[in-house]
Amino acid sequence: MSFFAILFALLLEQVRPLSRGNPVHAAVRSWARWSCRNFDAGRPHHGWMVWGIAVGTPTLVAFAIHTLLVEFLGWPFAAVWSAALLYVTLGFRQFSHHFTDIRDALDAGDEDRARELLARWRQVDLRDQPRSELVRGVIEHSVLQAHRHVFGVLAWYSILAAFGLGPAGAVLYRISEFVSRYWRHKGTLAQQPVSEAVQAAAGQAWHVIDWLPARITALGFAVVGSFEEAIDSWRNQVQRFPDDNDGVILAATAGAINVRLGDGAPKPLATALATDEPDLGSGEPTPYPASPGREPEPAHLAQVVGLVWRSVVMWLVLLALLTLARLLG
Repeated sequence: MSFFAILFALLLEQVRPLSRGNPVHAAVRSWARWSCRNFDAGRPHHGWMVWGIAVGTPTLVAFAIHTLLVEFLGWPFAAVWSAALLYVTLGFRQFSHHFTDIRDALDAGDEDRARELLARWRQVDLRDQPRSELVRGVIEHSVLQAHRHVFGVLAWYSILAAFGLGPAGAVLYRISEFVSRYWRHKGTLAQQPVSEAVQAAAGQAWHVIDWLPARITALGFAVVGSFEEAIDSWRNQVQRFPDDNDGVILAATAGAINVRLGDGAPKPLATALATDEPDLGSGEPTPYPASPGREPEPAHLAQVVGLVWRSVVMWLVLLALLTLARLLG
């Protein structure tokens, strides 16, 4: 049933994507603020308690409803519930409009417009950025957004669904990413700041939760791209920055399409704030070594799109085969 829930959610998201500032994301922001405001006392164990409440409660609710639906109404209703949660937790259309607008501006030769759009997306100053750096930034940020909105969600959903937990994995992944980013931003504000204990707990939890999905995404890019180059780039990145999840994805992307990404120094990929647009990338510095390959050009954007879609198709085919084997077995 997992395959059909994923397929339905992706198709629905293409036909009717969630709007910006939709009620679901607004509710998640309110829940994160409420959890922190009522339980953040500044000590390390309080940080983990706040994280457990903010992330664990929605995850358990998703699992409980799934269990009740299976018990009293049957698998079809549980599949609909899973598809509904997948619809609000994954999807290309939650970020792809930024990518499309920037690509269209580059195709039209309007680099200033493209630079302005990327700066707005990443919430950084890019006024003096040269053309190659502009394209590199689009590739890097788009790939990470595809991971957080699609592949990471699919990975955790599939893993926990295999153990009978329904859509709990999708909720766990997306809310973990959100609170890590949101609380880090709130910690910089003078009004109602979030304690360092809460920020640290959320950041550590997110790193652990994203460890396996990041490597699954990198492996998928390697399989559908240039495998040997992607694996070699991945290996070089791990040798220099063994604990960086985003760097693994970017290194595999660089090798898969033979494009030069990274500069060997920590680089903030986004400092965006989750108040108006809750699904931008993390603001953590993402260190990764400069990869071999060609300098980024607008033509590489089409290769990135192809890489992402081939990965989606590959994982859907794999899930379909596993579902078929389970039904026949």
